[in-house]
Amino acid sequence: MNTPSQPSSWLWNFFTLLFGPKMLVMLLTGFSSGLPLLLTGSTLKFWMREEGLDLTTIGFFGLIGLPYTLKFLWAPFMDRIIPPFGGRRRGWMLMTQVFLMIALASMTFVQPAVHLPTIAGLCLLIAFASASQDIVLDAYRREYLTDEELGIGSSIFVNGYRIGLLASGALTLVLAEYLSWPTAYFILGLFMLVGIVATILAPEPIVEVVPPTSLREAFMGPLLEFCRRPGWVAILLFILFYKIGDSMASEMLSPFWVDLEVSKPQIAAIVKTFGFAALIIGGMLAGLVVYRWGIIPSLLIFGILQMISTAGFALLAIVGNHLPTLTAVIAFENLTGGMGTTAFVAFMASLTDKRFTATQYALLSSVMGIPRVLFGSVTGVLATWLGWAGFFVLCTLLAIPGLLLIAHLRRIPKNYMAETMPVS
Repeated sequence: MNTPSQPSSWLWNFFTLLFGPKMLVMLLTGFSSGLPLLLTGSTLKFWMREEGLDLTTIGFFGLIGLPYTLKFLWAPFMDRIIPPFGGRRRGWMLMTQVFLMIALASMTFVQPAVHLPTIAGLCLLIAFASASQDIVLDAYRREYLTDEELGIGSSIFVNGYRIGLLASGALTLVLAEYLSWPTAYFILGLFMLVGIVATILAPEPIVEVVPPTSLREAFMGPLLEFCRRPGWVAILLFILFYKIGDSMASEMLSPFWVDLEVSKPQIAAIVKTFGFAALIIGGMLAGLVVYRWGIIPSLLIFGILQMISTAGFALLAIVGNHLPTLTAVIAFENLTGGMGTTAFVAFMASLTDKRFTATQYALLSSVMGIPRVLFGSVTGVLATWLGWAGFFVLCTLLAIPGLLLIAHLRRIPKNYMAETMPVS
């Protein structure tokens, strides 16, 4: 273990790991994970609107995202069934990635205004394959990385994911503008080769546990194992509440910018471009902090910073569209958001039993999404009732329960929860 007198040792180890082959795999598979999401989401809706489809039809296409929420239902199959090639994890990774490449490229041959049912079915298959890829990539990341590598590995994976989102969003719009929508989708489909090549070159994780021997064990084992742990209720409550204030604030940022009279160029320059850069930097800093001090202390540090960043929006609601304040608040929020997400992803990965990695991570990530769905639906009512400043103050205060639960997490025995520690 490092001591304060050995700063260069842990820094050297950190940067050696950062630029090593493991992190390259994390970056490329993260890109592969993020790429399909917007191509069946906001980017697809942009194309549909340009084709003249009505808003009601476009709105119903939001249901295509259901597989991402329900992926825990078939995750046990991916824990139990081993493909005939590639291994338990790499085999599933390769199958889902090849399918996604073919399916995305197939969008070249359809048009929303002419082949709407075909596009709906194809996009549903893409979403199912993408959610399945996420299941196995989350499991692979946990099994491929050691406990001490989880923080920086999660950071690199999340950054790769965001680059994939940027490609499926902004880059696709540019390609569609200068080429065509079908050509843009064909090119983005080929981008799945990034993940395919990474999967082919990456090793299969060596896991010294026996995977589920039956489907019954694959389905029931993850729940029974988790519920037998001391402190499991506190863990679930923490997952529910840690990012609730941050998530509620994020739900209402778009209408907040409109009411604040932030112009579209300002949004593009500050919120999208500058904010994206801050997210990437925040994720990288989070990897460094988690590597040095561990997951649980990092969650406390980043949780406090997230709470301060949410309070910044309340300040912005008071001062109005003041460019320096606007820039500072957005930069700090994205910076801390990147930090909090990285540590949170590493934390959930550290909770999984390697016999049931895919299923337990899918279940935990589904639990994480519950507050966003339930409380996100009433954010508009709260903002109307309290006003913007009051709403963001409330979101700030809602971060406190999650922070208080960290004290309970520290008392959970280490053999039930991995703790990333510095290395000598």
